[in-house]
Amino acid sequence: MTTTAPDPNTTEEEPQDNKFVIYQMMTRLFGNKKTQNKTYGTLEENGVGKFNDITDKALQEIKKLGVTHVWYTGIIEHATMTDYSKFGIHLDDADVVKGRAGSPYAIKDYYDVNPDLAVDVRKRMAEFEALVQRTHTNDLKVLIDFVPNHVARYYQSDAKPSSIEDFGNQDDKTVSFKPNNNFYYIPGQTLQVPVTYNPLSDKHRGPNENSKFDETPAKVTGNDVFSATPSENDWFETVKLNYGVDIQNNRTKHFSPTPDTWLKMRDILLYWAGKGVDGFRCDMAEMVPVEFWAWVIPQVKEKYPNLVFIAEIYNPAEYNNYIHTGRFDYLYDKVGLYDALRRLMENRGQGNTAEITKVWHQESRGISNHMLRFLENHDEQRVASQEFAGTPWAAVPAMTVSATLGTGPILIYFSQEVGEPGKGHEGFQGEDGRTTIFDYWGVPAHQAWMNDGKFDGGKLNEDQQRLREFYSKLLNISLSRNSIRKGKFYALTAQEGSAPAGVYAYLRYTENERALVLVNFNRETANYGLTLPPAALAAMGLDGKGTFILQDLLTDMPPLFFQPAVKTSITLAPMSAHVFLLQNK
Repeated sequence: MTTTAPDPNTTEEEPQDNKFVIYQMMTRLFGNKKTQNKTYGTLEENGVGKFNDITDKALQEIKKLGVTHVWYTGIIEHATMTDYSKFGIHLDDADVVKGRAGSPYAIKDYYDVNPDLAVDVRKRMAEFEALVQRTHTNDLKVLIDFVPNHVARYYQSDAKPSSIEDFGNQDDKTVSFKPNNNFYYIPGQTLQVPVTYNPLSDKHRGPNENSKFDETPAKVTGNDVFSATPSENDWFETVKLNYGVDIQNNRTKHFSPTPDTWLKMRDILLYWAGKGVDGFRCDMAEMVPVEFWAWVIPQVKEKYPNLVFIAEIYNPAEYNNYIHTGRFDYLYDKVGLYDALRRLMENRGQGNTAEITKVWHQESRGISNHMLRFLENHDEQRVASQEFAGTPWAAVPAMTVSATLGTGPILIYFSQEVGEPGKGHEGFQGEDGRTTIFDYWGVPAHQAWMNDGKFDGGKLNEDQQRLREFYSKLLNISLSRNSIRKGKFYALTAQEGSAPAGVYAYLRYTENERALVLVNFNRETANYGLTLPPAALAAMGLDGKGTFILQDLLTDMPPLFFQPAVKTSITLAPMSAHVFLLQNK
């Protein structure tokens, strides 16, 4: 019996229709109209965006961009140097806060929202609930962060239901580990904050800044550092939560009876789902045992079946585990497609485009449909920054691949679509090509689009307007074309020598629609000789006879006519992309 070898250019994975588009905003920065941008500036000096700044008009324009979900980053109350004590909120110690505004991932109260975001601090939850309703009214879904691995050094919930015990209240602090403790401890030792940490530089002092923080016994730091003297490079402002894993004893698991932390976290997820939240981006999900996710996600979805769970995860060896055991809907595609595309952008097309096909094949064994693709988020450098690609236009081929390679969701970070370069020394992070998550700041390119709250792009320059038009076309194509939403994949340029360096081409197709994606990562013009091999034609159910038309959906290029077996030369502009509909003449 003769068997046919699988075609290395395609995949056997059955595509799904999982396409949606996430717009991530750093909520405290989104509506900020102040442009002063003083390093380490206070809220009063540099300004802060509010829930109410995210108006119907703002949401309508985000929707027009091709967005289906808004990820509101920094919603849950976290440690900050801003004083809200007159509202009954504990003033945090600057020695264990990063940045003037504080990290949104150092959670201070899982049952409350960030007071920075409220016009009336006393009505902050009502203002958030109104934002959720406003988002839904504009036909968008709401995502927020769930931060399960660690909390702020000072954690105390003032807003939790009275029936719920706070984290750590019943812990046995005389031992390092106990299955039902919420935290890990270093008995007999007092925390020593990093002596090198200077919260607000030499020019300013933060509240209670004295290199002392009263924590005895010391709790274990969020990145699993069992030391009372964590370094400045550790997540020293946070403490690790205990899910019943004895980290110091070969990570032995104690999951029966169900650890108390599991129960508390389930209640928190249910609380926010009850507020109308449609999904959770789960911070550092792989630092929490997969058994917890396998236990909690089905329970929460039993009551809220349409919730979406997205895992921030960086270990490809665990991808299958967190999808099939942990029951996550989607995972970050950072160590894979993002890294491959970054190398191509940084090296001006001289990276290896074959990595894109390699990523597809590695991920195609039941997980490609579950990967969330992106070029920017709050952790990554801005494409336009000098620390990355130096121009926002380098994103055109890379974002096209991110949006059209598979059937999974896509993410863009606010002001990516207008080329924000992330310039300026905001404070804690320094100048590193990122938009700060730690300090109060205005985002210039975004503010140009925001136009003093009109959200009409009135202050964008022509280049920014063209860039935003590209993003809008691309994202809407990714949602509206069935070949992209749920089509199969066939690589035309997977083999070495099949295209000039930096040029990549592939097909996405269903029974009734066929698309050719063609991109040029180079910063100079390239020429691609298009032919469709018999295997590609067979895969798409075509016989290859006659003439075909290529109609570009992304640009105003005139239609191209070609015969599949005859090489047709296509001139590709620098850093360009095309999504052609392939049709019979």
